Amino acid sequence: MTALQAAALWTGLLVLLMVVLSVRVMLARRRHRVSLGDAGLDAMQVLTRGFGNAAEYIPVAVGALILLALLDTPATTIHLLGGALFVGRLVHPLGLAMKAPNWARILGMSLTWLSLIAAAVLLLLAAIG
Repeated sequence: MTALQAAALWTGLLVLLMVVLSVRVMLARRRHRVSLGDAGLDAMQVLTRGFGNAAEYIPVAVGALILLALLDTPATTIHLLGGALFVGRLVHPLGLAMKAPNWARILGMSLTWLSLIAAAVLLLLAAIG
């Protein structure tokens, strides 16, 4: 698998994850009859923040993965970054449902931040190197 194919794989999985998170919000809106916002319902807040967090982090990460692939970063590196990001974004919404800070939220954000920081460092090194 080439680096660009690896970036495509993780991008596709991350996009599907965003769709799943979005569908969960839509179904909860129907169930609770909430058209806009969260109506002060804890369940709606958890689901909308789960999607919102993904929407905040995934686009930047996808851009970084694609740029790294175009810069001939090894496919293994793309897989490590994409895999860490995917697991982080998958686990984080589970932790939100547990309310207080917990292992899932900490792991989810740690994996997300680590993958973004690593991608940023690699991009900066490619830019100056």
